[in-house]
Amino acid sequence: MQATVPKARAARKPRAAVVRCLLTVLLVLAGSFATGAAPASAHVLPTSIVQLDVREDVIEARVNLPLDDLESATGIDLGDQTSETVKAHAVEITSYLLAHFAPTSDTGQAWAVTVGELSVTEAGSAATTGIYKELQTTFTLTPPAGSNARSFNLGYDIIVNQVVTHVVLVSVGSDWSGGVVTGAYQLGTIRLDTASGVVSSLHVDLGQGSNTSGFLSMVALGIHHIQDGTDHQLFLLTLLVPAPLLAVRRRWSGPAPVKRAVRRITGITLAFTVGHSLTLALATLGFPVTAAPIEALIAVSILIAAVHAIRPLFAGKEVLVAGFFGLIHGLAFSETLRELNLTGTQLGLSLLGFNLGIEAMQLFVVAVVLPPLVLLARAGIYRRLREGAALLAAVAAAGWLAARLGFPNVVASAADNLGGASMLIVGVLWVAAIVLFLGQRRRVGESTTSERALMALRQ
Repeated sequence: MQATVPKARAARKPRAAVVRCLLTVLLVLAGSFATGAAPASAHVLPTSIVQLDVREDVIEARVNLPLDDLESATGIDLGDQTSETVKAHAVEITSYLLAHFAPTSDTGQAWAVTVGELSVTEAGSAATTGIYKELQTTFTLTPPAGSNARSFNLGYDIIVNQVVTHVVLVSVGSDWSGGVVTGAYQLGTIRLDTASGVVSSLHVDLGQGSNTSGFLSMVALGIHHIQDGTDHQLFLLTLLVPAPLLAVRRRWSGPAPVKRAVRRITGITLAFTVGHSLTLALATLGFPVTAAPIEALIAVSILIAAVHAIRPLFAGKEVLVAGFFGLIHGLAFSETLRELNLTGTQLGLSLLGFNLGIEAMQLFVVAVVLPPLVLLARAGIYRRLREGAALLAAVAAAGWLAARLGFPNVVASAADNLGGASMLIVGVLWVAAIVLFLGQRRRVGESTTSERALMALRQ
């Protein structure tokens, strides 16, 4: 008996060290991402912004115009530059805008142009450009029947034909057929040639678009949405953490049989998929959604999953819970598609592609996380690892919930930046699982060798 006690203690030491290592990594990652800050940007006066959003049948041009320069170009006195003053001169302003925005096809045919509502907003930076007022509006550009809508002359010279120092920056914000659904890119600039006194028309060439390009771009968007959606990842992973265990008397007990654990994890993943696929389609097709309550409910779902990982709340019913909360997460997913304002064939293909991308990324996460979870569940360290991970998830969820209810906090900011560390966390899980697996094999080998030596001595 005296000889076995040191061996047991020695076996526990590496396990305890692995637990401390895993929890330390999780805590360090949580702290290291707390200080992330988004870069600031501003455009220098005098500059106009024209951003093209390419739709199925039309092109929308979102335009920002500095009001000081607009006054100089038009001669219209806008006084205090308020929305009321701009609306009072809406007819004059609209007439000027339409006179200086005349796109044409490559064969010279004129496009139809309409102007949306005029609004005024503040722009600039007190530290660089100063705060100034700018006019915002959206033009709808409709190509003539039979013309190539992806190659045309922009025909834009608003302000720039009168204000010598003015520059127009033209970019593409979205172009589904061209495979651009996120990440605007610049097309070019428009300015007055001071030598000739002429404003050259910018030629727009959007390349060869196709439904295939749009579909594949939506698959990629779905993958990135889960990859960057820390809250969606955290909910699914937190719900999966106790899946390889058995619940006994309101407590998580020993490991479940491997087949049972795999079935449970598969069921949870599929239920979450069915749930969010249903509401993603409904919301994208017009079901009314209020974003703020949905985002708060997502934080609540993570909090509930975290409590369940510490102490069973719905043992054996995880599939139902995953399906229910999947409905809520799907409503959040739909916001991405609604922002693209797609219709017809593009909307149908986008729904399919976006959903496939989401599922592909989820399956990848489960496939990568499942093996180490099953292995670690059979080790003595899993209880402390499970509770530590669940506690961190609960803290993140509480921070998100507070922020989404209108109380910004540093915890929510830190949690938002944890998504970039997900692969590192998975790597740590794999290393821990491999170390424990090899340690168990070594101990089994030593035990077998000892038994053989003892049998040899007896013989």
